[in-house]
Amino acid sequence: MEYSERVSAFPRSGIRKMSALALSMDDVISLCIGEPDLETPPHIVEAGVDALRGGFTHYAPSGGLMELKQAVAGRYRSAMGLEYGPENVIITLGSTQGLLHSFLGALNPGDEILLPDPYYPNYLGQLHIAGIKVVTVPVKEEKGFRLQAEDLENAVTPSTKAVLINSPNNPTGAVLEKEDFARIAEVVKRYDLTVISDEVYDSIIYDDRGYCSIAQIPGMQDRVIIHNGFSKTYAMTGWRLGYIVAPSKYVEESVYLQEALISCAPTFTQVAATAALKESQDCVSQMNSTYSRRRSIVLEGLNDIPGVSCYPTGGAFYAFPNISSFGKSSEDFAIDLLKKGKVATVPGSYFGANGEGYLRLSFAASDNDLTEAIGRFRKYVLENY
Repeated sequence: MEYSERVSAFPRSGIRKMSALALSMDDVISLCIGEPDLETPPHIVEAGVDALRGGFTHYAPSGGLMELKQAVAGRYRSAMGLEYGPENVIITLGSTQGLLHSFLGALNPGDEILLPDPYYPNYLGQLHIAGIKVVTVPVKEEKGFRLQAEDLENAVTPSTKAVLINSPNNPTGAVLEKEDFARIAEVVKRYDLTVISDEVYDSIIYDDRGYCSIAQIPGMQDRVIIHNGFSKTYAMTGWRLGYIVAPSKYVEESVYLQEALISCAPTFTQVAATAALKESQDCVSQMNSTYSRRRSIVLEGLNDIPGVSCYPTGGAFYAFPNISSFGKSSEDFAIDLLKKGKVATVPGSYFGANGEGYLRLSFAASDNDLTEAIGRFRKYVLENY
């Protein structure tokens, strides 16, 4: 049996490639995968267990349980002042499936989408499936890895229909500020574009800065499709639950696509997610305090390695150190660091052309592992350069 052309041409994930290589070796500290090492908070687990015991083992509506949709909409009303209701929400199998849903539901094959580079590489596979043409927009360290409106406008063509924004960003950790979004919004409105906004890291923010969604900019709420989920904020990666927040007309039409894609998200996980949103958020604050401490370990350690510099991470749990001074491609450097230093990272080139010269390190790992990994990284550099 042969693969379809769609599968044969599907972009492969370099993150998984490095992770698999690390697993094939002994005594490696892997900082490849963007997954919290923390456990799902107990009250959320108990809500899921109680739901199973209580009979929540049947289909839910394709768009999601009403109580969860109300809780999601309530979060955006209370935290961001956005007037959303349950009619604006679709519950998805994680934010990843939600993104594919929107690429299929909001765009047509052959349409162009503007994608800031560096970017999360799995976007490419989803856009490939949907038949969407990707036009990358360079994002530079000297601008704090923040998308510039003029660069966005320079990339617009007559075929451009949408822009994909990810803030806080994977892999750079950059966080767009309200003034950034205001300038980007002018471009979006000028060319009548749709914004697909991946906000899955919106609760993991550092240095006491607040979070802003582009949907909060005046005149933008009806142009934005927000994607979020529970994996990162509540350490629920294996629960596979996310959501779309969008204009009600879009939700009303595209919920039929959801039925065809997945029927519905698992019912008992939706009950657990409702508890996550409706009960105390102390667990989120505690996890973020842990990430903040680990961020300091990594940033201070990386910037103390000769030849390495790392722009401060504003959100998410990634560091994106610049290793261009060593004169190697990011892939060659990462593989050599893995083989000789026993530290697994992801080459920046796997995140797009503008990621070349960088590595991505996840600091969603234990303090001890991070300290040991940075020590090994430093030793590798001192012995080889």
